[in-house]
Amino acid sequence: MKINTVFEKYLTHRKVNIKAIMLMFLTGIVFSQVKAGPDNIASMAKEKSNSKFPDELVNFTSYEKNPVFTGTGTNSWDQMIRERGYILKEDGMYHLWYTGYNKQSGKATESHLGYATSEDGITWTRYINNPIYDAGWVEDMCVIKSKGTYYMFAEGKDDIAHQLTSADRIHWKENGPLDIRYSNGQPLSKGPFGTPSIWLENDKWYLFYERDDLGIWLAVSTDLKVWTNLQDEPVIKMGPELYDKYAVAVDQIIKYKGSYYAYYHASAYKDWHEWSSCVAKSDDLIHWVKYSKNPILRENKSSPVLVYDGDAYRLYTMHPVVCVHFPDILNYQKLP
Repeated sequence: MKINTVFEKYLTHRKVNIKAIMLMFLTGIVFSQVKAGPDNIASMAKEKSNSKFPDELVNFTSYEKNPVFTGTGTNSWDQMIRERGYILKEDGMYHLWYTGYNKQSGKATESHLGYATSEDGITWTRYINNPIYDAGWVEDMCVIKSKGTYYMFAEGKDDIAHQLTSADRIHWKENGPLDIRYSNGQPLSKGPFGTPSIWLENDKWYLFYERDDLGIWLAVSTDLKVWTNLQDEPVIKMGPELYDKYAVAVDQIIKYKGSYYAYYHASAYKDWHEWSSCVAKSDDLIHWVKYSKNPILRENKSSPVLVYDGDAYRLYTMHPVVCVHFPDILNYQKLP
């Protein structure tokens, strides 16, 4: 049988796992016969560092029919899309929230919230009554469900993070801007605080946010009303490598086999004309180690969001259009 697309290859991954096993076996034989000189020792050290990042979380192949979701390109409210959208998979259906805007309307600065669904995460259907929220600016959002309620954390006007809630994914209530405090309890200084990303564990909410994309800070809350920095220095800084020298912002946190992984977008350019997708790892949400082979995706494939599809994590990049990237076949193993 001829396999034509990355998606079809992905769907047949269980049939080729034996190749991965054989490849690992043969690689081990060859490697064992290489003399451990200085260059090889350095290489081994680098590989050991990279081994902390599971292949299934960092190695992806782009779907050749990308993008899977874009702006309409017509004179609609969502003529174009921008920034981070967000995807959840629930009850066999993929749910996408996205930011749309129209350059031709004369209101290009107004960004509103749209919603779409898909059975396979490839072909999407826009909600017939979009936009689902147009009472204010909503972009760069993340969505999390807790105790029957959907919580959306998003940027508003002037890159000020705010929170919305919903019972049905479609009808959203505005709850106002986030009240973020320094570690001493004093209010955060005036200025933007955007790209809010949430992790919830043991009834504690962890908020990762950026300020002008110059670093990533971490604040916590137990009541969703006041957020207090765990420290007043960024938990993830720009650099020192070129790929994230000029901008960083976290898009998603996941926990996998006891460790936390931050998927973030970054820029190697002062004018931010190009973005990439990167990964960092932590055991405590505060101290992070960046993947030595960052970025995992380049060429303006940014704002990465992982979605577990029942077999593995597939990676969606949300800006400036939605693209999907499947885990490399030979590196794939069934997830627990």
